[in-house]
Amino acid sequence: MSLTTALNIAQSALFNTTRQTTVVSQNISNSGNADYARRSATVVSTSPGATVVNIQRTTDDVLFRSNLQALSSYQGQSTLLNGMENLDQAVNGVDNADSAASALGDFQQALNLYSATPSNTSLGENTIESARQLVRNLNDGTQAIQSFRTDMDNQISQAVGDLNNLLNSFNQANRAIVAGNQTGADVSDIEDQRDGLLKQISQYVSISTIKRGNGDMVLMTSDGATLYETVPRTVTFDPTAGYSATTVGSAIKVDGVPLSAGTGGNTTASGSLQAMVQLRDSTATTMQSQLDEIARGLISSFAEKDPSGTATLPDTPGLFTWPGAPAMPADGTLVPGLAGLIKVNPAMDSTVGGSASVLRDGGAGGTGYVANTAGNASYSDLLIGYSQNLDKPIAFDPAAGAGSNASVMTYSTNAISSFEAARKDASDAADNKNALMTRTAQALSNSTGVNIDEEMSTLLDLEHSYQASARMISTVDSMLGALLDAVS
Repeated sequence: MSLTTALNIAQSALFNTTRQTTVVSQNISNSGNADYARRSATVVSTSPGATVVNIQRTTDDVLFRSNLQALSSYQGQSTLLNGMENLDQAVNGVDNADSAASALGDFQQALNLYSATPSNTSLGENTIESARQLVRNLNDGTQAIQSFRTDMDNQISQAVGDLNNLLNSFNQANRAIVAGNQTGADVSDIEDQRDGLLKQISQYVSISTIKRGNGDMVLMTSDGATLYETVPRTVTFDPTAGYSATTVGSAIKVDGVPLSAGTGGNTTASGSLQAMVQLRDSTATTMQSQLDEIARGLISSFAEKDPSGTATLPDTPGLFTWPGAPAMPADGTLVPGLAGLIKVNPAMDSTVGGSASVLRDGGAGGTGYVANTAGNASYSDLLIGYSQNLDKPIAFDPAAGAGSNASVMTYSTNAISSFEAARKDASDAADNKNALMTRTAQALSNSTGVNIDEEMSTLLDLEHSYQASARMISTVDSMLGALLDAVS
């Protein structure tokens, strides 16, 4: 081997070692970057016998897809759980202190005290005040639910905007990768960027990926709608300015295809968008329906009836009334928004000129409904009957989700129980899905991430290689010097 050949070999080795060291240093500096995939620099031989460094990006498509799915699932579950906790706090208060069941219990207690001493006007006023508080509870609960739905609608609108921005960024990265692969450029950094964007997109909606030539990628939702193919597809949503109990929210559409909502406490929602639609259109509306049914049960339980027993006069609202009076709400049929419309009958409300004695004696619907015609101050039949009505089973609309045949008192507690059961399911599922997301992320990191110990060991080997090449160059230099000295 000539001295020139030896020198060229040593120089090539130094150059390759320098490139390998640069890659290792890059790995070490990105050890804390979750979106960074480890680079491997390997020396390969090419024709006619040259050696070059080939840089490869470590990937594991199976683990990456599993992590994306786990991330979407957890994001949907955590969004649902947080929404349920906020909704519960807004409607029922801390430890259900502001719930309809709590207010109803206080009201029945006041009513029982009044029925025991019907001549006591103070107890009568206390009963009417408890009724007013119960009505405020139902009215405020309705307002809180619809405010929650409005807020959720705003969050959906913002999330859709963010998702469209991410798809545009994905488009730029994807195009750069395709162009780089066509020219043979190193696109590892851009692929890291694209994978990071995929993780962000999966937090909004579950995605599946298809790879094509030159690293091109197609994105689809779990529902089969196309999110990206060559160009980003538009995700559309028409926000609603304000909500009432009868308002139906707009659907989220991906490339014109409606995005389905999640269902259940252990939600089927993958990504926050499906969970937010579930909260807006299912969780909140179910709670509203149950409040509406409680309101309808109260109107029915306190209805004034024909005191003659002949049913010549139709039943009419008594202590609790609604805009449809003097008619009664249909039995067993949900009246949307009734909890926000119910009020205390003015004939019994002293704040608007009424009297609590009308509750005791009857007559809110007219003189024909007066039961205590003698004006006996100790008359308590109606009061006792009203209290008993609160514990008698009546028909409820099964669509409200808290039973179809129960007393008003039982139904109000069923409403809380059903919500708490769903929230517990959501909490348990969130823990499980968080664990799965953590495990898949760790597995992906172990497979494609940076291990500092391994990189430092590689760096030590490269140092030895560098020293050997440097010694070869030094030896060749000495030999060339000696040769020159001998010739001169």
